[in-house]
Amino acid sequence: MAKPNNFVFWGLYIVAWLIFVGLSIEAGGLVVNFFFSLYKPEFVQNLYQKLDLTKMYQDSKSAFFGVYSFILIISILKPCLFYRVISLMHKMDLSKPFNDFVARQISQISYYTLSIGLLSYTARQLVRNLTHHGFVPDNVSQFWADSQAFILMGAVIYIIATIFKKGVELQNENDLTV
Repeated sequence: MAKPNNFVFWGLYIVAWLIFVGLSIEAGGLVVNFFFSLYKPEFVQNLYQKLDLTKMYQDSKSAFFGVYSFILIISILKPCLFYRVISLMHKMDLSKPFNDFVARQISQISYYTLSIGLLSYTARQLVRNLTHHGFVPDNVSQFWADSQAFILMGAVIYIIATIFKKGVELQNENDLTV
């Protein structure tokens, strides 16, 4: 592999780590915010992103837990996705990229991405219905604003995973015939 490509690969590896750390901090902050909103709601305005859903909690506990569940699941799935990307980049052999591990990892990345997109879209529709009843504040839409992008990206990554699986099959078949 050429030296500039290796430099770009390691640069992207570092960027993936930075994104992973940032998303992990965000998920951790939202989990802490959730527990404070249950037990000490007066401190929520001092916490991460000031996600204050205490009015929703007082009006409808099921709406509160439903919306917060979507927020937490989506925010936890994002670092899991980037952990898969990091483990793929760490263990991938660039001289022979078509192997079972790479195909499996890319397939799992597509599933995570598609899950994030579908859950985000479902959450957006739920919040839209709850908004008509006056339960949901405006600041929660930031957590699923990119649902369509994740669905499209998940579909594209799934196609790439399918191509990699076929590449692994062809490489294994080629190795047997030579």
